[in-house]
Amino acid sequence: MRRFAALAFISVTVGSAAALRARPAALPADARIDRIVVTKSERVLVAYDGEREVARLRVAIGFGGAGPKRWEGDGRTPEGVYRIDRRHVSRDYHRFLHVSYPNEEDRRRYRALVASGEVPLDERGRPVGIGGAIGVHGTGGRDWVPRGLRSTLGCVMVDDEEARALYDAVVSDASIEIRP
Repeated sequence: MRRFAALAFISVTVGSAAALRARPAALPADARIDRIVVTKSERVLVAYDGEREVARLRVAIGFGGAGPKRWEGDGRTPEGVYRIDRRHVSRDYHRFLHVSYPNEEDRRRYRALVASGEVPLDERGRPVGIGGAIGVHGTGGRDWVPRGLRSTLGCVMVDDEEARALYDAVVSDASIEIRP
């Protein structure tokens, strides 16, 4: 019985790892992504061309756990509605689509946290900043499944092939909604 249980465990573990490595279908050649929805709890990014879903990708998110981003360095991925406001080719992350974090709601939350003394202090004794270098990006050539790169510092990470496809298909000023 123990041998069967061990074989079943190995089978499920290997099957799960294979599923994590499975590549989704490439984006349609005519895809023009104007809206992205990320659901943190499901670790999924869905890209839309108008109302048509054109991609559903697995993602890594910030290591900081549930809830919206509060301050720089908290490891959380923001929650809210933003824009993809710029992009660049990145030596560290392959392709980087910058998210317009912080929005007004994020700023209001941050000010309240500063006022309540909850924001950690920097080396000069001042509250750390709100942060802002948030994006959708690739792994930069690192193999994120076997090495455990299942979380980020607060960004949304896809594999490099997917990052390139998104980079090429996302239109200027596309919306991105990041949900809990």
